[in-house]
Amino acid sequence: MGRHSLPDGFGAGASDPRPRTRGRTVALATALVLTVAAGTAVAANSGLLSFGSSCEDDAIRLKLAVSPDIAPALKSAAARARDQGITSDGRCLTVSVSAVDSYKAADTLRSGGKPDAQVWVPDADVWVERITSDAKATQVTPAGNVASTPVGVAMVPTAARSLGWPKKTYSWVELAGATMQDDSLKLGAADPARSATGLLALTQIGAAAAKVKGGDTQAAAMMKTLSERISDTDGQVVDTLPRDSSGTEQGNPKRNQALILTEQAAYAHNSSAPEAKLDFFYPKDGSPRLDFPYALVDQADLTTDESRAAIRFMTYLRLPAQRRLLEDHGFRVDEEETPKSLITAAGGSSPQPYAAASPQPASDAALQEALGMWTITVQSARITTVVDASSSMSEPVTGSDQSRMDVTKASLLQALATFTPEDEIGLWEFSTKLDGDKDYRVLVPTERLGDSRSGVTQRDRLSAAFSDLQPVPDGATGLYDTALAAYKAATSSYVDGKFNALVVLTDGVNQDPGSISRSTLMNELQKLNNPERPVPLIMIAVGPDADKDEAEQIAEATGGSGHEVTDPAEIHSVILNAIVQAGATASLG
Repeated sequence: MGRHSLPDGFGAGASDPRPRTRGRTVALATALVLTVAAGTAVAANSGLLSFGSSCEDDAIRLKLAVSPDIAPALKSAAARARDQGITSDGRCLTVSVSAVDSYKAADTLRSGGKPDAQVWVPDADVWVERITSDAKATQVTPAGNVASTPVGVAMVPTAARSLGWPKKTYSWVELAGATMQDDSLKLGAADPARSATGLLALTQIGAAAAKVKGGDTQAAAMMKTLSERISDTDGQVVDTLPRDSSGTEQGNPKRNQALILTEQAAYAHNSSAPEAKLDFFYPKDGSPRLDFPYALVDQADLTTDESRAAIRFMTYLRLPAQRRLLEDHGFRVDEEETPKSLITAAGGSSPQPYAAASPQPASDAALQEALGMWTITVQSARITTVVDASSSMSEPVTGSDQSRMDVTKASLLQALATFTPEDEIGLWEFSTKLDGDKDYRVLVPTERLGDSRSGVTQRDRLSAAFSDLQPVPDGATGLYDTALAAYKAATSSYVDGKFNALVVLTDGVNQDPGSISRSTLMNELQKLNNPERPVPLIMIAVGPDADKDEAEQIAEATGGSGHEVTDPAEIHSVILNAIVQAGATASLG
């Protein structure tokens, strides 16, 4: 998908040597931009686009909302374009640049709003992909990439030397592990929910840990430790460094001797504070890149002049002088010829693998899983899972010899592995008349996974209960009564300081003629919903017989979300995705 691959072209004639695959939405969007670009090229060839001639009286005003780290460089480029009299279609091109945190702009776009700009330059394709995959969002049209910078670990010199820098190289897991073993070496980072830098590093750590035995536990422990040293945004991370070399500052528990940073952020710090220069580790298993995509905001709503002006400025940024300007601000513009002076200024040195190719871009699933694990690690969860056990769950999954229930159980067990001992998880099943007149049955009460009774932990009990789930012969789907009963239980047992939620999985619509109606269910859920004590209902419609629209309507009555899964094997990632969404909504509230 290419979300953090190197910028397309970086300049005339250049190409990215690594394979890139984007989703259909991004491909179509790019095609639209190329159409505009083609029109611009024709205009230039026919003399309609002036490159420095006198301007008309009315200027074309182009506004860019850009990531704060690249804002100074793009402001300089905009000023240079103005001084040089750069025009579009013979009219003056006036470009203004505003620094906007990428996560804030993404939140605005996902809610259907618009930043006050025609062009958005976030720090990573992660944000663009998040927008283009959301049908409710204000869409953006990627048109290429401006620059790139790798993510690594910066350290104060005393800490770096204690780890053998620059001669000794480390993997991501080894670097994170070193900070857990030494109380005098604390690792800080920006919140992965708000920072692409933090998220890409977290995903890299999680992927590497998963390859070793007990890796899930190790990754969770690292995330828990890291969560205690988190800054809200990228801009605040550097402020957590010791202010001087005194014992008071070095021993201050709020100070970090190591930071997950981009090369450019280290470059900017070292340039502004040479007396407190950082050394930079490039992990030997690869440094993911921020790639600063250049995207048109709601292109269909832009005028032709605005679209052409946007492409004109992007083309201007690709010229050699502007590429040097970006390098002067610490960004990479040509991966094959990164200046040694940039590396040195950022704190890099041989034999650190600063020229190594970045790892393959993480998949949507990997990014979502890392963010989901982060959400439930940082804020312990209390989640009751309610699983449909009606007879239809015995039907085979298309293209598989397994039933819906078989695949659902496997996916739930996979999800369970991502929770920590501090999380509270429970399990209900439902069909019709499972317990007298009740359509539901509590299999495992919601308790802390690390708690043990008679030598058996809650996690062990849940694992056994998930494995033992079986469809009820001739059982129908008692959805409405079950959803209300489970939500009452979840809200009445709310635990402060935890992420409380209810997850309901169903492969069909309500089939209990004696149950409450849908309207009654939704009214009751709305009455029970308390924004001060939020318990979002996450309803997952599994298979072709489930009703996604109904799932969304019921869930939204609680501030939750409805989801559709055609393959039960996707349940694991959908649960994590829903947790991330609900957790982000709660934090914004």
